[in-house]
Amino acid sequence: MKKIVIACTIALLFIACSDDSNSNETQTVNKALNRQSTGSSSNDLLSDDQFKSIRIELVYIEGFEPSDEAVDNFVSFLTNLCFKPDGITVEKRSLSSPEQETYTIEEIADIEREERKFYNTSDQIAVWALFMDGKSDKDEGDRVVLGTAYWNTSFVIYQNTIQRLSDSPFEPSRTKLESTVINHEFGHILGLTNLGAPMQTEHEDEENLKHCNVEDCLMFWESEVSGGSFNPLNRNKIPELDAQCLADLRANGGK
Repeated sequence: MKKIVIACTIALLFIACSDDSNSNETQTVNKALNRQSTGSSSNDLLSDDQFKSIRIELVYIEGFEPSDEAVDNFVSFLTNLCFKPDGITVEKRSLSSPEQETYTIEEIADIEREERKFYNTSDQIAVWALFMDGKSDKDEGDRVVLGTAYWNTSFVIYQNTIQRLSDSPFEPSRTKLESTVINHEFGHILGLTNLGAPMQTEHEDEENLKHCNVEDCLMFWESEVSGGSFNPLNRNKIPELDAQCLADLRANGGK
């Protein structure tokens, strides 16, 4: 059986030039504000100090749309963690396939640069979520990457890989696997672990940095279909954040 590695690498991309701006509805926005390092917008996402709402731009390659239940689970995950009095909205749309078998994270970022419509406004923070029809170029042998957080409000899910590894006999539920990966990736964007939300107690995995060392936690580094704490076959529900990760988020403005 394949080993599933959830965001074993958190991509670091060069920040866009500060004059990269565009019109977002009636407001002029600086795109570079949504191209910062992963975890750097932790407080902006968690608190309502500036941003009162979250707008999720969910884009998928035709035929690779996540389940409605997984999207609902994602919104619930955010609602339980983030102070956003004006709400959390999701806007879904599809793209034609680039017709590649594998994608580098820079190629993923190029798709975002070309296709992203929504950026931060004065009181709304925008999130880009991309669901792809190919696999990560980081896949190697029996180890496959299901998703990667690569900017402060951006992540990619390799939906083709998720579909191949779910909903068949002796495989996990697709919705459960989707939800686990989506929430895990956004956990990194929220600053976990030791990635923008300062740790209140020491719980970073020394061998797998930016991940929690508690095996039952959503932010544990490894998910294995054949075993391990993220094994959906061995769990009755989607993994949750452990008490230490929750404490980190609360200390940085979250619920």
